[in-house]
Amino acid sequence: MIKTFAALGLVAMMAPAFAAKSCDELKTEIEGKIKGHGVESFTLDVVPTADVKEQKVVGSCGGGASKIVYKKG
Repeated sequence: MIKTFAALGLVAMMAPAFAAKSCDELKTEIEGKIKGHGVESFTLDVVPTADVKEQKVVGSCGGGASKIVYKKG
């Protein structure tokens, strides 16, 4: 559990550096990093920025128009 939060924290801190990447490319990179930390059961979804409510944002793409959100399980 702690590894999951550490991985998400690291990804979230790096998110601004990835803002210019395509959503699919960034989602694939984030997915690899989370799996690399031993997390097996999760989903990542690309949603419009305006639709983000209380989800855990782990990336930004489409020039800030979309966010990649993480859901455990």
